[in-house]
Amino acid sequence: MGLTTYLMSRTGKAARGRLAERLADRGFRLPHMAVLAALVDFGPHAQRELAERLTIDRSDIVKIIDELGEAGLVDRARDMTDRRRVTVTVSPAGRALFDRLRADASAVQDDVLAPLNARERARLTALLTRVHSHLQTGGGARPGR
Repeated sequence: MGLTTYLMSRTGKAARGRLAERLADRGFRLPHMAVLAALVDFGPHAQRELAERLTIDRSDIVKIIDELGEAGLVDRARDMTDRRRVTVTVSPAGRALFDRLRADASAVQDDVLAPLNARERARLTALLTRVHSHLQTGGGARPGR
């Protein structure tokens, strides 16, 4: 019996490593890209909600946002009704960088999926989307729990 989940894990790890290398060449890490992607895709977020959305520890998100802020890639503002709440927004420079990072991610994807033709890639995407959706809706209960 072949373990498809093992192959998925190893393939994902290799793809993630290749993307991490591309980002490192630009002086960034995967969490930087994740924060920019969330802000571009979903708009401004409270810092705490951004940490929850990305499942990044609250103390780690502060450091990531500090680094992005120092680079001029995000803007932060305190909520006037709740001074504890900090809202993070992607800046124009952050959006432009994210476009370049997304192009890097696409290049890595093309490299990883090079052995597949367009039809096979579409089928793989459809199947993985179905599996991911199943897991997101609580399917696939974990054994022993």
